[in-house]
Amino acid sequence: QVQLVESGGGLVQAGGSLRLSCAASGLTFSSYIMGWFRQAPGKEREFVARIDYDGNSDYTESVKGRFTISRDNAKNTIYLQMKSLKPEDTAVYHCAAGGLFAAMAPEQYTSWGQGTQVTVSG
Repeated sequence: QVQLVESGGGLVQAGGSLRLSCAASGLTFSSYIMGWFRQAPGKEREFVARIDYDGNSDYTESVKGRFTISRDNAKNTIYLQMKSLKPEDTAVYHCAAGGLFAAMAPEQYTSWGQGTQVTVSG
């Protein structure tokens, strides 16, 4: 049974930083693209970033230069370092595991964590 557990969310002022973590279990970590998505109240789930086993990554345009996704394959963990946070980054952040060709669509990911709340005050 795949389990993804996020941590690291919280309340931060605009311009601040947070680092999210996602610990994965019950899967062959190297076989999965790992991603971060976010969902704000009243909005659809939105792609944030993805990373493959070799560390190649993609980002949505609005977070480029501010967020960095990384993974520690030895620990089955991914991270999202968020800097220069803005109020519009406020959302529940979910990590997800997808197949080798998973890209930016939520339906391409098969396992999801419960999410961690990030609130940026302006």
